[in-house]
Amino acid sequence: MPSLSIVIPVLNEAAGIESLLASLAPLRARGVEIIVVDGGSGDGTAALARAGADQVLSAPRGRGAQMNAGAAAARGDVLLFLHADTRLPADADRLVCDGLAASGRRWGRFDVRIEGRSAMLPLVALGMNVRSRLTGIATGDQALFVSRGAFAQAGGFPDIPLMEDIEMSRRLKRISRPLCLRARVVTSGRRWDERGAWRTILLMWRLRLAHFFGTAPDVLARRYGYVPRQP
Repeated sequence: MPSLSIVIPVLNEAAGIESLLASLAPLRARGVEIIVVDGGSGDGTAALARAGADQVLSAPRGRGAQMNAGAAAARGDVLLFLHADTRLPADADRLVCDGLAASGRRWGRFDVRIEGRSAMLPLVALGMNVRSRLTGIATGDQALFVSRGAFAQAGGFPDIPLMEDIEMSRRLKRISRPLCLRARVVTSGRRWDERGAWRTILLMWRLRLAHFFGTAPDVLARRYGYVPRQP
C-alpha cells in the first residue's frame, strides 16, 4: 500500500496534464499513487492522463467534489491535493511523510513560489506564506496534504464553488496545527498576469473578508468571475 496518494482535480487541462504527470513520474516510481479526477473536460484531458496516472476518475464538476472522489478511491495513508498548474519539489514524498511523522501534525502545506510575468509575484507569494503561518490557513496553491484519518475526521472538502481550501483548513485546524514546510511548490501566476497583480490581490482580500463575514460561496464565486475551468 502506498504511503502517499496525490489527487489532482482537472477540468480542460489538456495543454498541461502530460507535463504535470511527467514531473510526478519519479514519485510514482517510488510508490506514490497518482490519481487524476476529471470534472467533465471537453478537450480530452482524461485520455491524455491515463498513461501517467494510476487512476483516472470522473466526478461532478467542482474541486471539492472531485478531490473528495479522489480521496475515496485513494489507497495511501496520506493524501496530497495538487492543482494542475502546480509543481511539487522532487522529494515531496519524503518531505510530507517524514515531516508529518516527526512533527506529530495531522496535515500541512508547502510554501509557494508563483511563476509569471508580474514583478509583484514574489511579494504575493511571500504574503501567502507568511499569512498561512500566522493564521494556520492553507490555500490550494500550496498543495495541502493530510493524513487519511484527519481527512475523514474533518468530513472531507465542502462541495462549494469557491474557498473550499479555506473551509477545509478551518476544519483541519480543529484537529491540529498545520505543518508548514519551507520547501516550495511552484504554481502558475496566470490569473495575476491576466487580471493584473494589484487588482487580483485586492479582489482576493475582498472575497476572503466577505467569506469571513458569511457571504454565501455562490455569491463569492460570481464576484470572482468563476467559470467552469480550474484556475
